[in-house]
Amino acid sequence: MIIRKPTLEKISPGFGSSIKVIKHEAYMGEKKPFWHFHPELELVYVNKGKGKRHIGNHLSYFNNSQLLLIGANLPHNGFTDRLTINGSETVVQFRPEFLGTHFFDVPEMEGISNLFERAKSGILFGVKTKKKMGQKIEKLSEKEGFKKILILLEILHGLAKSKDYTILNADGFAFETEPQDSAKIDIIFKHVNENFTQHITLDEIADKVSMTVPAFCRYFKKVTGKTFTKLVNEYRVVHATKLLSESQLSITDVSFECGFNNFSHFNKLFKEFTGKSASKYRSELKLMVQ
Repeated sequence: MIIRKPTLEKISPGFGSSIKVIKHEAYMGEKKPFWHFHPELELVYVNKGKGKRHIGNHLSYFNNSQLLLIGANLPHNGFTDRLTINGSETVVQFRPEFLGTHFFDVPEMEGISNLFERAKSGILFGVKTKKKMGQKIEKLSEKEGFKKILILLEILHGLAKSKDYTILNADGFAFETEPQDSAKIDIIFKHVNENFTQHITLDEIADKVSMTVPAFCRYFKKVTGKTFTKLVNEYRVVHATKLLSESQLSITDVSFECGFNNFSHFNKLFKEFTGKSASKYRSELKLMVQ
């Protein structure tokens, strides 16, 4: 599958540093999510936060916390409703060659080199790894110079050894550089994100990017590898997982709240997307401790 170009985001570390570390203690709502990529790897640790993951072709909702490693040039969308008021987020961005072109080619660095390769598809780490690495990642924002590099290497070494992870785009994900596609994709995702609970017609979305319906359908399938209807339904199911975990709404009400007008259709799509029924998903959530 070929994905064409999102927006290139230019990342500039502070003076005298080869890595950029940003820590937010609360959600800074003014920055709007947009579809983008950058040559830097991005390590994201959210502590007591929640939001939507849209990384490559993967779409899901997280609640409470997450630890991600996003590979160089892997397109992703910024998170929405990213943090709770008491939450924090630490983002670490660095180029694969930040310690030199061949530093990670030596035998002792093979594990980290393999980690970077896996990260090209996006890696979501599990609870065990989050607990082990979370505090170290948060402390990076307090360190400078040589100490910061050493701690980052320790973190990368720990992540490389972890067996507690999921590859988010296991079927592979790549894109070609065509700048004119960037604005279109961002407009489409933004409109879906803001209106998926309503009926979005193909005429409506095609008009947003100044295309005919047949041209839009061909374009969207070529760019994303899926139909527009499937993308909208994925957004709805992801929102349903949010409501099932955070509200007391009945499952029937959840389905209608997410934009489905047919409960059996909702059940079918929910099971296809999550691998389990909505009722089973909710019951298992009660047993989970994140």
